[in-house]
Amino acid sequence: MLTFFRSFFKSKIGLGLTFAFLGLIAFAFASADVSSTGMFGGVAGGNRVAVVGDERIDSAELSRATTSALDRVRQEDPTLSMPAFIAGGGFEEVLNQLIDRYVISAFARDNGLRAGDNLINSEIQTIAAFRGADGNFDENAYRQALAAQGLTDAQVRDDIRSGLLAQQIAGPAAFGAVMPQALAKRYAGLFRERREGAIGFLPSSAFAPEAAPSAQQLQAFYEANRGNFIRPERRVVRYATFDNDAIADEIEPTENEIAARYQQDRAQYAASETRSYTQLIVPTQQAANALRARVEGGASLEAVAREAGFRTVQQEAVTRAELASDASPAVAEAIFGAARGTVAVPARSALGWHVARIDAVNSTPARSLAQVRGEIADTVREEKRTRALANVAAEIEERLEEGATLAEVARERGIAVETTQPLTANGQVYGVDETAPDVLAPALATAFQMEESEPQVAEIERGETYLVFEVTRINGAATPPLAEIRDQVTAAWRLEQGSKAARAAADRLIQRLRGGATMAAALQAEDVDLPAPENINLTREDLARQQDRRIPPPLALMFSMAQGTAKKLAAARDLGWFVVDLEEISVGTMEADDPLIGQAREQLASTLGQEYTEQLVAAMRGEVGIERNEDAIDAVRRQLVGERQ
Repeated sequence: MLTFFRSFFKSKIGLGLTFAFLGLIAFAFASADVSSTGMFGGVAGGNRVAVVGDERIDSAELSRATTSALDRVRQEDPTLSMPAFIAGGGFEEVLNQLIDRYVISAFARDNGLRAGDNLINSEIQTIAAFRGADGNFDENAYRQALAAQGLTDAQVRDDIRSGLLAQQIAGPAAFGAVMPQALAKRYAGLFRERREGAIGFLPSSAFAPEAAPSAQQLQAFYEANRGNFIRPERRVVRYATFDNDAIADEIEPTENEIAARYQQDRAQYAASETRSYTQLIVPTQQAANALRARVEGGASLEAVAREAGFRTVQQEAVTRAELASDASPAVAEAIFGAARGTVAVPARSALGWHVARIDAVNSTPARSLAQVRGEIADTVREEKRTRALANVAAEIEERLEEGATLAEVARERGIAVETTQPLTANGQVYGVDETAPDVLAPALATAFQMEESEPQVAEIERGETYLVFEVTRINGAATPPLAEIRDQVTAAWRLEQGSKAARAAADRLIQRLRGGATMAAALQAEDVDLPAPENINLTREDLARQQDRRIPPPLALMFSMAQGTAKKLAAARDLGWFVVDLEEISVGTMEADDPLIGQAREQLASTLGQEYTEQLVAAMRGEVGIERNEDAIDAVRRQLVGERQ
């Protein structure tokens, strides 16, 4: 669930940058509103959760960073709730990264590093969210973006300053990391290594008890595993759509409207002419006249140009205005004054003298109002239809702002109202294999940010279909009472008990394997029906070919074990236990000039650089000094999941 989040933090780029941008990352605008996180119930915004050197990390900053991190992970998993995020280790991950950010800043200041205001200003100007319509930095866009995220200019500047300091420190630590040739050769040799053995699987279901748990056992199991039964947030949406049927029939254009549009666009219907020509440009008028004379004497323009060391260029369907703008009015006059097939009198532009042969003359006669009446009527009719539909949407929005309900608006407009089943943020109907109606797809993200009974209007198909919708019920992410999920909890309890028994069986299998039994014989010794073992005979190169598929954990374990050993491995979600038996390792040959060595050295260099950075940060932690306030940290954690203090 947190793979995306953790992989970003641990990436080569993320390691250096996320220290400083936990706050600023909110400018990715993952549709989060963190402006209300300055005070959390009994945890005042000024309470410190940690002290790094002489700097305090307040509870408000930790909660803001956690909310932003959850929003980023939700881009990969929209249904992820705050309780599930925290249960998966996300909260502690954010706190550690926040502390590291302060550690780097403190270390940088203590050692004379700085990031000045001019450098910070230049960084702000490169952020796309702060650019205006012309693509340049816009002060108003910057202020609006900060206001929308509940951030201040000082917070943004502090975050950017920390990021720049992190780059100055972490960058040099990782830069130029080189893996020694001998070590790279050793790693590259592993690519050709072959491993043979077998993998047995002991499913928990085969060992699960048939009897139901007692009430006390079930209650204890439920309390200990509440996080495993969290239901995602569900919302019921009521909606109605309206399109052309909602507008009056007064969109047929009048004769006056058609005539006015004709006059407005008369240049479009006037007679026009374009010309296609082949030309070359020479530096002097004397050379241009000489070339023109040779063409008029029967030589081709292309041949004459080649002999003179020039190249011709063809231009297609150029208007007089375009040519006057691109070249010069004199060139346009000359080319549009020449007959088809002739060479125009040379004329000058900023580039030189143009020698042009007129290849085609395309003339379009003027079109009268009668000739284009139907075309204009269609255009005006479509404009009036789109405008009328937008006016209906604006009228509905105004009625909603006045306090009218969605049902009242729908009744007034004669449109049908639909109500969804409870939906999750990813568009699924909760509990069944169904999805939300397609018409809701563009508005679903907004629906999961709205309050109940606050209808909004959205344009679904531009100029074609509008949607008015509201959230009628919100069920927050939470663990339901035991009575509601008794069967689910009972099944999970049985699976856990079966997993414990399967683990004991795995230990017995390992003892039999150490005694010389084969995997098949060791499995058969168990008095239950078990799957047949899977025999493995693969090289690391074989695994590499599966780069588009996830390597199963038992197979990954086999390639990290010592020859002649057997190990057990838990399957996910208490589904059972694997027993991995590695019988033989065959080391492949590796020549000194094998290209794999260079590839391994290059790839391992980034890993080595990351290792250097992590070690540097760990050393800085010790030098700067860190004090954690576990009570305040726990208070923020409880408030984020909605628990009472």
